[in-house]
Amino acid sequence: MTTYYYTASSLDGFIATPEHSLEWLLKQDIDHEGPMAYAAFEKGIGALAMGASTYEWLLRNQGEEPWSYAQPTWVFTHRDLPTPEGADVRFVEDDVRTVHREMVAAAGEKDVWIVGGGELAGQFADADLVDEVWVQYAPVTLGAGAPLLPRALDLELLDVARNRSFLCGRYRVTKG
Repeated sequence: MTTYYYTASSLDGFIATPEHSLEWLLKQDIDHEGPMAYAAFEKGIGALAMGASTYEWLLRNQGEEPWSYAQPTWVFTHRDLPTPEGADVRFVEDDVRTVHREMVAAAGEKDVWIVGGGELAGQFADADLVDEVWVQYAPVTLGAGAPLLPRALDLELLDVARNRSFLCGRYRVTKG
């Protein structure tokens, strides 16, 4: 079992605008079946974690579509948030270590994905719970926003690919 932080970033290291928007990302050219793309990655995931801002953005932008994830999803929040019909969403305020144990148990033979944001991924990294970081760098700069990963981490490059306009990197978190 591997715990991933899989995300996209602007070239200047932001995963969302200051208003928590991902519109900049959605207009980029990517092959959804290409190298290091989401479709193949997501098939190996058994449980997800995300912060409240990421969760709310997904809800706002799914329109009339049903919830995108069949996997159980842990949302870290201190607020009351709606749950999409039929979704297995669990709202938590617990320490990431406690939640990670629950996620691993729920994932079974599959992996765990820290969806975002960067601060939540940082909390998992602080607890030595992130094994790999996958980043799809979009050909855009934002100038400000939510940072990719607001922590100092040592990483080992495992793989690199080009997916149309994206430079994709896969890194192992080196521990101690």
